[in-house]
Amino acid sequence: MGFHFFSMLFRMKYISRWSLMRNTRTENLSEHSHDVAVLSHALAVITNQRFGGQIDIGRCVLMALYHDAPEILIGDLPTPVKYYNPAIRDAYKHIESVSGEKLLSMLPDDMKEQYRTLLMPDRQWQQERRIVKAADKLAALIKCMEETGQGN
Repeated sequence: MGFHFFSMLFRMKYISRWSLMRNTRTENLSEHSHDVAVLSHALAVITNQRFGGQIDIGRCVLMALYHDAPEILIGDLPTPVKYYNPAIRDAYKHIESVSGEKLLSMLPDDMKEQYRTLLMPDRQWQQERRIVKAADKLAALIKCMEETGQGN
């Protein structure tokens, strides 16, 4: 049996974001994940240094790198659709979970748990999840500001 997890991850560069809006420059999932990782790192450092936080910075950055990995298999569902109502939101979370499990199945057994905590972090990493979510929103804001700056 082959293990295709990493070849699937390298498909992130082919998954486009922002499908419901005109873009002056397209953005792919790989670029977005990098941006979110950089922002997560900065937010975690600020939280720890300036506010006495206890964020695991390395874990936070790794979670950011993998935060949209399930979209490799299911694509990027636009936020207005994803959060239109609780039923759609919950159904999409289930689909993301199934996609995450599918990705995990592409790893050798002895590696699955290490990646599970990145693809589907549990409550133990709640603070880091909040940092990644904030960074994700900041990345969206930056993208919108870039588009507006280009006259879009």
